[in-house]
Amino acid sequence: MQLHFSRSMRSITISSNNGFTDLMKIKAAARHISYRTIFHTILILAFLLPFVFILTALVTLEGVNKCSSIDCLGRRLGPKLLGRGDDSERFLKDFSMVLDQVNSEDLPTDLQLPESFQQLVSDMKLNKYKPKDFALILKGMMERSEREIKESKFQELMNKHFAATSIPKGIHCLSLRLTDEYSSNAHARKQLPSPELLPILSDNSYHHFIVSTDNILAASVVVTSAIQSSLRPEKIVFHVITDKKTYAGMHSWFALNSVAPSIVEVKGIHHFEWLNRDNVPVLEAMENHKGVRDYYHGNHVMGANVSVTSPRVFASKLQARSPKYISLLNHIRIYLPELFPNLDKVVFLDDDIVIQRDLSPLWDIDLGGKVNGAVETCKGEDPWVMGKRFKIYFNFSNPLVAKSLDPEECAWAFGMNIFDLKAWRLTNIRETYHSWLKENLNSNLTLWKLGTLPPALIAFRGHIQPIDQSWHMLGLGYQKNTSLQTLKKAAVIHYNGQSKPWLEIGFDHLRPFWSKYVNYSNDFVKNCHIME
Repeated sequence: MQLHFSRSMRSITISSNNGFTDLMKIKAAARHISYRTIFHTILILAFLLPFVFILTALVTLEGVNKCSSIDCLGRRLGPKLLGRGDDSERFLKDFSMVLDQVNSEDLPTDLQLPESFQQLVSDMKLNKYKPKDFALILKGMMERSEREIKESKFQELMNKHFAATSIPKGIHCLSLRLTDEYSSNAHARKQLPSPELLPILSDNSYHHFIVSTDNILAASVVVTSAIQSSLRPEKIVFHVITDKKTYAGMHSWFALNSVAPSIVEVKGIHHFEWLNRDNVPVLEAMENHKGVRDYYHGNHVMGANVSVTSPRVFASKLQARSPKYISLLNHIRIYLPELFPNLDKVVFLDDDIVIQRDLSPLWDIDLGGKVNGAVETCKGEDPWVMGKRFKIYFNFSNPLVAKSLDPEECAWAFGMNIFDLKAWRLTNIRETYHSWLKENLNSNLTLWKLGTLPPALIAFRGHIQPIDQSWHMLGLGYQKNTSLQTLKKAAVIHYNGQSKPWLEIGFDHLRPFWSKYVNYSNDFVKNCHIME
């Protein structure tokens, strides 16, 4: 900004820096200037000069070469001084209105969508879409992408389901080789335990653990981790129950791999005379029920409406259709008082757990006359894992369920349970379990879908003694964000869920807590390339 005084001092001109734009020109009177006039002039200049400075600065910042007139400056500053936005703001506002309109409309059936963003840009240059046409195309492309992502997610869940329900080649190899060893090697067939130790199998001064599984490698990890974590391994007795096809291989493993000073016995289901059709008619009915066979062994995708089902719901439905849920091995825990008539207290373990701490204090817990010491799963730091109530497991739209159960009742976990068999024998838990299984069969599996826990939740109502959560940490088979700090402190960690540690879909950062108990030096493990 420049000030120019005429030689006669009769005029003052205020111009921009380039000298071409006259911002203001003040002329004095021809004959004389009074002091009052000068004073008023100075006051006016003092008032106007700050505004002139600001206007000049704006012109300079926005480009003086592009705006060299007061008219241009007015067009630039006018909307701002009047509180109106520029063209880009008005465009965004108008386009938002178009998007709102398109959001409530269905896409035209003949709408042609670009295959990529590059094609969209190219089409825009050629066709010069109207705002609404562009918004429709944008909506169509977004919906197509969401649909493809969802379909990919469902396909991933299906692949994971089949991986979880299949037997890894290495574990299958291990079972076959050990079965062959049983037939050819007398040491693999030796009596377990040795005859002089047989009385210990019913001695209640020992700590008796029961594992029911057809997975030899998993059983070995459970037994090994328990013995290595125990302060008194000589007091441990393991009762391993398996099915007929796995018995020879399971027996071979423990016959050839001593667990001394602990004791282990291996029994097949076929060795228990009590397990006959008269005592377990419901289980036979489940195996022969056409609806059950179709549900667990049929097409697992049929009937699933992918367009309206969330991936998480779909995953839970797939897990509920695992064939293991109709296996007698999975139901056998409900018959423990009859299968072990001489034992008073036992700890029942699933095969997908690892023991990290001495469990002998479990036998000192006062169950207060209750049957089942278990960790409740309705409270905890992780709401996904520890947020389970009855409403998660049961169909409360069914009148029988709604009438009989409370949706907010706290659930508890199988996997590591301390059972008072003496108190159990005084109850009707088994009869209640059978009764509700029949009801679910008669209702075509509409009372619940997921395995053995729902009928057990009903059968053990009033017979549960909650124990501290540090005894049993769950969710390692489906919650990859498990707290490692909490995991290391837990007595038992449970890989419940699809991502078992012996599968490729297991979580890599959680697998070492399980695999460190695998005997990789064993010839059978090496020859079958386990976990390679």
